[in-house]
Amino acid sequence: MTPHKLLPQPRTRITAILLGLILIPLNNYWIMAGATWGSGYPTTFSLFFNVVFFLFFLTLINLGVQRISPTFAFNPSELLLIYAMLSVASGICGLDMMQVLITFVGGVKWMATPENEWKELFFRHIPDWLVVSDSLTLQGFHEGESTLYLERHITHWLMPVLVWSGFISIVAFVMLCLTVLVRKQWIETEKLSYPIIQLPLHLTLNAPSFFRSKAMWMGFAIAGGMDFINGLHFLYPVVPGFGGTLYNLAPFFTDAPWNAIGWTPIPIFPYAVGLAFFMPLDLSFSCWFFYLFWKAERILGSMLGLHNLPKFPYIEEQTSGAYIGLCLLAVWVTRHHIRRIFIAVVRGDRVDEPIGYRTAMLGLLIGFITLIVFSLKAGMTFGVSVIFFLLYFILAIGITRMRAELGSPVHDLHRAGAHLMMVNTIGTRHFSVGDLTMLSFYQFFNRAYRGHIMPHQLEGFKLAERSRMNTRRFFWALTLAACVSSFTSFWAILDTSYRFSIPNIGKVNESFGRLQRWIITPTSIDIAAFIAMGIGFLFTLLLALMRMSLFWWPLHPAGYAVASNWSINLFWFSIFISWGIKHLMLRHGGLTLHRRGIPFFMGLILGEFIVGGFWMIRGAFWGVPTYKFLF
Repeated sequence: MTPHKLLPQPRTRITAILLGLILIPLNNYWIMAGATWGSGYPTTFSLFFNVVFFLFFLTLINLGVQRISPTFAFNPSELLLIYAMLSVASGICGLDMMQVLITFVGGVKWMATPENEWKELFFRHIPDWLVVSDSLTLQGFHEGESTLYLERHITHWLMPVLVWSGFISIVAFVMLCLTVLVRKQWIETEKLSYPIIQLPLHLTLNAPSFFRSKAMWMGFAIAGGMDFINGLHFLYPVVPGFGGTLYNLAPFFTDAPWNAIGWTPIPIFPYAVGLAFFMPLDLSFSCWFFYLFWKAERILGSMLGLHNLPKFPYIEEQTSGAYIGLCLLAVWVTRHHIRRIFIAVVRGDRVDEPIGYRTAMLGLLIGFITLIVFSLKAGMTFGVSVIFFLLYFILAIGITRMRAELGSPVHDLHRAGAHLMMVNTIGTRHFSVGDLTMLSFYQFFNRAYRGHIMPHQLEGFKLAERSRMNTRRFFWALTLAACVSSFTSFWAILDTSYRFSIPNIGKVNESFGRLQRWIITPTSIDIAAFIAMGIGFLFTLLLALMRMSLFWWPLHPAGYAVASNWSINLFWFSIFISWGIKHLMLRHGGLTLHRRGIPFFMGLILGEFIVGGFWMIRGAFWGVPTYKFLF
């Protein structure tokens, strides 16, 4: 038994849960208003800066309350509970889930024209309870200068909001049950590192010493000062800017085959340097190495005359195979624990878990069946819906394991989600129009996995373990957070859209314009895509085998998967800088110097998040263009 388990468990009061639930609508409105005015997208990388922003000021206020009345102050576990609830809520409300879904629900009927023939092609396969069809209701949604709070608007939105909110809540609950099943193995037995949560942990578990750290404030001043100056430069161009530009190397390579390198930015973001510092050295090395590896693959294809093939080198398919490989590896290392789970379920053994294994398995089964029934009612066939959700949760497990072990700052899988994995390999001829229509709707949570909520659920359980939180109460708090966020996300985006018009409407044509092409020009099995997916899968297993067999092997299979994603373009050079600094620190100063450097790099993250958060608040709530530190 670990020493911290011998200590008395701190209280987890209902007031902490209530505060988390109260903050969710405010948090969601901030995110949605920010999207409306293009002032930032906080859920596009692993650590959500809006949640850290809330936690920072909650911790400062809590320190003041402790001095005045310690009885009313929150303990660290309660602060971390609020952090976890807001993280899950933000993932649901973010750019890769609700901000796409709302455009589908209110945009697919509005954007149909005689030219695109959407009405004739697939409207009969869209149930009325999934979308809004009333033209007057949609006019205010798309053009703005109206209000949500009219009887006509509320009446036509009510059913789709309830249906999709329930759907998202069930998806979140299934992933939470999966998290319970792997929690003990990945948190208590293997003791994975969970790099993403190091800042929230240090910020709350020993707040007084954290705020007294000179190194932390030095990093805070550097990153925050840069953002403050860049924000002034945005407002007043006469003020000189300081970094933040995406310098592109591609214009320097104009001749074949080197021009196949494509967009190659070399940005440096302080928060990205700070985040990468907490990654294991082999993964940070693998991220920038494989980023260059993918570029080299493109150049090699051009040298061999393969650049005329439209999808070569099939990066999305290789990435899909790599993530499936990561999931298989996660299941393999967890196989003994899975066996113990089934034994406990059969015997009915009592276990020290947030909910019993029988309950978790039953919740997983009921939730999965409910998602299948929903899909069938919406027009999908049984086999396609089962395969789709199996692939989705396989990818979710792979991403969650990778985050827990390695702390990757991004894992987006653009154009490589479960729905495209199926269609791009098997071809559209093997699906009904109803299948393809619902797969196009499911694009809203498969377009990219940057803000995936399952890693935040597992990281929340790690925070609960470190702070000795009541995990049963924590489980139901996360369940409530998902339900409340699903509903209030709709409210936040509808409120802002009816006043200012809906943002990101182009996502509708991205998904349903592709559906139009799928129906008009059906495709058959793509053997090359199958081969590419197999190569990605096998190469991931080979990298894992080499890593287990040779202690000096520097390449991590997760780096191969992550470095192919679109978002790594924005992070690779910051990761390279951070890797170089950490490598030199460990080589010349050892673990002592590394530990001394931790507060400084936390300060880099925190300084950019806090100052950048204020700039986003300015854009979101003042409704004006503003400086965005993210990109």
